[in-house]
Amino acid sequence: MTTLQYGSTGPSVALLQLALKRAGFYGGETDGIFGRATEASVREFQKSRGLKPDGISGARTHRALMPWYLGYVIHTAVRGDTIYKIAAQHGSSVRAIETANPQLDPLDLRIGQSVVVPLNFDVVPDSIPYSSALVGYCARGLAARYPFLALDEFGRSTLGRPLYSLTFGTGDARSLFAAAFHANEWITTPVLLKYVEELSKAYASGSEICGVSARELFEKCSVCFAPCVNPDGVDLVTGELKSGSYYRSAKALAENYPDIPFPSGWKANILGVDLNLQFPADWERAREIKFSQGYVSPGPRDYVGMAPLSAKESRAVYTLTNRLDPALILAYHTQGGVIYWQYLDFEPAGSRDIGDTLAAASGYVLESTPYASSFAGYKDWFISEYDRPGYTIEAGRGENPLPLTQFSEIYADNRCLLTSAAAAAAGIDR
Repeated sequence: MTTLQYGSTGPSVALLQLALKRAGFYGGETDGIFGRATEASVREFQKSRGLKPDGISGARTHRALMPWYLGYVIHTAVRGDTIYKIAAQHGSSVRAIETANPQLDPLDLRIGQSVVVPLNFDVVPDSIPYSSALVGYCARGLAARYPFLALDEFGRSTLGRPLYSLTFGTGDARSLFAAAFHANEWITTPVLLKYVEELSKAYASGSEICGVSARELFEKCSVCFAPCVNPDGVDLVTGELKSGSYYRSAKALAENYPDIPFPSGWKANILGVDLNLQFPADWERAREIKFSQGYVSPGPRDYVGMAPLSAKESRAVYTLTNRLDPALILAYHTQGGVIYWQYLDFEPAGSRDIGDTLAAASGYVLESTPYASSFAGYKDWFISEYDRPGYTIEAGRGENPLPLTQFSEIYADNRCLLTSAAAAAAGIDR
């Protein structure tokens, strides 16, 4: 993270405020504005850690705050330590520590042994704007708390940011759920991350999620979550990226489309390519349609690129999908409360029935994709290439980017949809 000080603004400041709040040093709003209250809280935290209390959050302060970004600490066992003592010392629980350390023998705790200790808050926040850095903290924090999750990088963005995936389960029924293809639809990222956290908690406790045993899902399914396909674009929209050559280039591209607000109207990757118009499913037809609508050059939205899969991020999703060979995919977007399930006249076996199940689970409407939007999308390519069920989920309602005040409703609508999709891929009756 960059150095933050009085006057700084943006998602990094909101995350800093959240970490200070989690650590017990901040009681204000996580508003992303580094004011006097935040400065005072940073000073108090610095004093507590033996750092220079200058009120500036630089590299050392960020490192000291890392447990409250990630949601866990590494405890080095000393003489007389027990799991119960360690849990009490850090405000954790024995169950959480045992879950995070499956190889740990509580009766043979050795001096110097490292123990992952989850802290007493959820890893995934739903009250602050997201950034590529926050996605990384969530992914790494979840993998540490729940080591049965497989954390991977399936590629890198244009700016070199990791494209993270988290996989739940070891079963043969594979599915892939991806989000934030479009930058100003970033609210779909915490939807997937929060679901991974809830699903992992249910598995660890042996409970159900939406009437389905999490352990049965784990044994029968292998669900890969790609929560943020377009991290560079997300950083641009949420204000994490607001200077430098790439910001200036994006702003210049946006000026060619003055009717689209900047940066809130930005859907594309940082180079101005729409990642959901990059897949080899009648891409040429998509180009004709979008060019006829005036989207003839890189810009905030609807530019198809120079060729299919020319964008690093789309190519990474394409490669991941081919490697996984999933039985079912979901592509998360906003908004409209709609589920699109077909590609032209392709209708994979069982896809309508599964779509009806997803609609019932969410309250969303199952619809055919409008013709003008029927080409070169991820869902379109998957259906045409694999002849298997694929769905575009248009979550929430309103104008993008949807506000975080909608998150609770969006998540409530989608947690059972996600469960139903994973269960359907494995043939689990709900």
